[in-house]
Amino acid sequence: MIAYEKLPLDNEVKAALEGLEIEYVFQPIFYKDCVRIYAYEALMRPKKMTVGQLIDEFARDEKLHILEVATFFGATQAYIERGYQEYLCINSFPSESFTENEAEAFDTYFGNQKGKRIIEILEYPKVSLREWVRKSEMVQNKHWKVSLDDFGMGENNMNAVYLYTPDIVKLDRSLICGIDNDARKQENVRTYLESFHERGMQVLAEGVETREECDFLRSLGSVSGILSGYAGINTKRERAKARSFFKKINYLKKHNKTNNYEKYKGKIKRNKKTG
Repeated sequence: MIAYEKLPLDNEVKAALEGLEIEYVFQPIFYKDCVRIYAYEALMRPKKMTVGQLIDEFARDEKLHILEVATFFGATQAYIERGYQEYLCINSFPSESFTENEAEAFDTYFGNQKGKRIIEILEYPKVSLREWVRKSEMVQNKHWKVSLDDFGMGENNMNAVYLYTPDIVKLDRSLICGIDNDARKQENVRTYLESFHERGMQVLAEGVETREECDFLRSLGSVSGILSGYAGINTKRERAKARSFFKKINYLKKHNKTNNYEKYKGKIKRNKKTG
């Protein structure tokens, strides 16, 4: 659990989070080979309620800013503790940004955080141009990337693409599910790919869960090379096996056991070819 009382947060933030038991899990985002990990997306997991219930409660009380700050600090703390080296992807509300004092506290506590971060703009609740200007300045100063979450849902449409000019566009799962057998989805995704690549943006296919979806997306050729979810692994047993493998790999990488790391990585590749 994240000990927010130990982080350099304002008393208002600490008071609002008091009693909440929150931890973070990290979903891998893969390169197109479905083996190498490009980034980890930090997903908040409160113990006493669902994430949706937590967000609704804070939105109702007009305290989303507190949740925004808590997410940046908490996700970064959990990421550092796990020793990951890949990009960290942090969800961010389009209506919120750090104050000057919060940004200073973040830098003081965590040190130089330039690069290796992706700020993922959520599709809700609303867009604030003022907060985006402030957030974009922080992103540029730290050389972070911007990702547009769940493109095709909520506020995240082509207007959001024009506004944020993101480095990465994450196609919502609704555009990807069953794409290998859906001509309309195939045409829509091809059109989006062409438009985004013309703007120099990477495209991430979100929630790829079957081999067929993965194979089709790879066949397009123009997919930028990052996929979210346990791509190409289509049974519970296989997904559990993959999680176990990746947990072992991350441990070996963290402890610099290179030979064993290469052995396990090769084992995963063989599993994918023969499984």
